[in-house]
Amino acid sequence: MIANQPAHKLFFALWPDPAARQALVRLQQAVRGRLIPPEKLHLTMAFLGRQPAQSLPVLLEILEGMPAVALRLSIDCYGYFKRPQIAWAGPSAPPAALLALQSGLMERLVAAGFSAATHGEFRPHITLAREANEAPGEFGFEPVVWNVSGLSLVESMSDGRYLPIAQTR
Repeated sequence: MIANQPAHKLFFALWPDPAARQALVRLQQAVRGRLIPPEKLHLTMAFLGRQPAQSLPVLLEILEGMPAVALRLSIDCYGYFKRPQIAWAGPSAPPAALLALQSGLMERLVAAGFSAATHGEFRPHITLAREANEAPGEFGFEPVVWNVSGLSLVESMSDGRYLPIAQTR
């Protein structure tokens, strides 16, 4: 349930099922840095930051209006963002359906007056570790196949937990 607060730190994400989550955890074995806890692994589609409580109904309406999500991701490469020192895994060739979903979400958010931050061009990835000094050492691994079945609106709680509020089907 949504906490009774004046503002919420929110983002839209693809939330892995238990099997995909466990496979993503295995990819962390090649990573050095502060590993992301398994329950927080996800693929961010749009970061909204702090939003007033009155924005929640609009965001839920946007989520409900999104098309059904049924796509297959192949997480088959590691990557590294030097500036924020993030080691990640993602698809080497993001499927067109994923890019269309993210683009459609961004269009709806902008039309509703939200300035969602994606930190530049959308680069689909799952953050595996922060404070990483380099890219993961292993580049050949068995791809993680993730059958995505929904888009989630997620709240970043003050205690550090991520709480999915709602999900499309």
